[in-house]
Amino acid sequence: MKKFIKITAKPKLKAPVMIAAWPGVGNVAMLLANYMLDKLDFKDLAEIDASLFFDPIGVLARDHIIETPQFPQSHFYYWKNKKGAHDIILFVGDDQPDVKIYDFAGCVLDFAQYYGVERVYTCAAAMTNIHFTEQPKVWAVATNKLLLQELSKFELLQKGSIQIAGLNGLLLGLAKERDFNGVCVMTEVPSQTSRMENPMAALAILKTFMRLLDIEIETKELAENAREMTEQIKQAMTIAMGEYIEHFTQPIWEQGEGEGEEDEGDDEGNIGDQN
Repeated sequence: MKKFIKITAKPKLKAPVMIAAWPGVGNVAMLLANYMLDKLDFKDLAEIDASLFFDPIGVLARDHIIETPQFPQSHFYYWKNKKGAHDIILFVGDDQPDVKIYDFAGCVLDFAQYYGVERVYTCAAAMTNIHFTEQPKVWAVATNKLLLQELSKFELLQKGSIQIAGLNGLLLGLAKERDFNGVCVMTEVPSQTSRMENPMAALAILKTFMRLLDIEIETKELAENAREMTEQIKQAMTIAMGEYIEHFTQPIWEQGEGEGEEDEGDDEGNIGDQN
């Protein structure tokens, strides 16, 4: 593990759990992770050597000078929970690797086990037909039935068969192989806005983690972001609908003029055909 990860601190952590986040649908996990980093006193813990799992796709030229190749960052942070039973390790990855994804997941899980993490959480978003103004539902899947029984106390919905793409699922699949506790908390994202950031979905997952981990985080700012995003979507859809109606609807006065001109043209055409 040491050849893959550079450890920058060695704190003594109390029954830690890990939350792992990567970019995905609605950017939900990253919104959640960055909000937690902003609101809680997380400190640097370690970093994965990204060059072992990622290939740079280019370089940046700043003020006409070429800079060295940049790689996606993959950081571990820790937060000591003074009031609750569990400290938290937060893993934030800028990207998911295209190759060696299984090895990358193993590296993250190796670190979790090294620090005595009792449970690893991932968070994901699933596209559904929910309207963008509706409150998204939250459900969860786990690596064993005992965890599911515990999650049922929090009234998290459970579905039948579902496929979890990328590291959100693979990390937990690897945890299952190692007989390690893992949970994926998922929420809904409207299909029509899946390419947009969704702070409402991130807020739904944040509130779920607050209950699961018995922590308090001020949510006012994220809730305001959710309201602003909803209003922006409403305005954009109103403009789009207005343009659609304008494109396919002709004012009645223009219709009259067009019909008169067309009749005259038709008469001239008919005379010419007869000759």
